[in-house]
Amino acid sequence: MNPYSTPNHTHGFLGQDGSDPRTMLAQARGQLAAYPQATIVVGQAVDIRAGRDFTVTLASGQTLDAARLVLAYGITDVLPEIQGLAERWGKSVLHCPYCHGYEFADGKLGVLAVSPLSAHQALLIAEWGPTTLYLNGGDMPDEATCARLARRNVGIEPAPVVALVGEGGTLSGLRLDDGRMAAVDVLYLAPRTRMNSPLAERLGCALDEGPFGPVIRTDATKLTTVAGVYAAGDIARAPHSVSWAVADGVTAGISVHQSLAFQDLAA
Repeated sequence: MNPYSTPNHTHGFLGQDGSDPRTMLAQARGQLAAYPQATIVVGQAVDIRAGRDFTVTLASGQTLDAARLVLAYGITDVLPEIQGLAERWGKSVLHCPYCHGYEFADGKLGVLAVSPLSAHQALLIAEWGPTTLYLNGGDMPDEATCARLARRNVGIEPAPVVALVGEGGTLSGLRLDDGRMAAVDVLYLAPRTRMNSPLAERLGCALDEGPFGPVIRTDATKLTTVAGVYAAGDIARAPHSVSWAVADGVTAGISVHQSLAFQDLAA
């Protein structure tokens, strides 16, 4: 067992395993503030006007002008409305087994069916412990998928789930609509997502439908379909993780700098 494996700590980020995400963010802001060219402005961007440059309006009424934009406002998970689920999200109800799931290996594992990807999740984690796919009243997977699940010894429970139970943020079981209680230590699901801001759409950036929800279309440099506008992180990719988001940010930052540095040399 990884000694840094706890649900409240970050995983899958080289050199930061077991770190508190809030501490990581505070350190990053402190390091950024040490550069004299950098200014950190705390506020919500509520509008952007595009012209020769871009004008960003904050909720406070303050406006900021920019020659280039990097959109990186993230996404929100849209969770099923099941009693006891939301308060356990990120603790004992998880999305990504790679980000924060290893600590539950050898426990009783459950996957809540919310999309066709749910069977894939169950197949993926089955080697970690006894796994059950909870259909929550939904359709049975097709014959080929059922055969693959059987080969992995994944159980299938068709009954609807009405509540999650357990002490605090822990999970001990799922209450089914017929009164039965299914013992579960962790429940995985891959919910739909929504972007935390409509600004990409207002700017006219093209969106694609990803496996979990819409994503902003970008090229290899993280440039969107709108000149001068770049996007990084979960709003511009799937799947999601801190490592990928940071890498996308590096790519976008380098691309922005080069586009500015060479703009006077363009034919």
